[in-house]
Amino acid sequence: MDTHLAVDKLAALAQETRLRIFRLLVEQGPQGLHAGAISEALALPPATLSFHVAHLVRAGLVSSRQEGRFIFYAAGFAAMDDLIAYLTDNCCQGGQCLPKTAAAATTAKRRRNVA
Repeated sequence: MDTHLAVDKLAALAQETRLRIFRLLVEQGPQGLHAGAISEALALPPATLSFHVAHLVRAGLVSSRQEGRFIFYAAGFAAMDDLIAYLTDNCCQGGQCLPKTAAAATTAKRRRNVA
């Protein structure tokens, strides 16, 4: 990942509402949630949700899909994984200095849940 992409992704997450939306979608897994459920869960008006989700989509952190009348949004797990890898690349000269990151085993957990 180049620095400009990392900055775009971090900038998208550097706003409270967008961070709340993204974290909710991460909790939901690859199936995501429809817009109404996100709006209800976070007590956001539809226009506010649409504005913030559009920013996350442009940054590549969220994807959307249409199912009937509903639009479902899902976290971009590959983009999140790329961003985490970029941020921790060469950390501590390759040592095990990030116990919380190692304990989360994010890549393995996501791959297991998708299968």
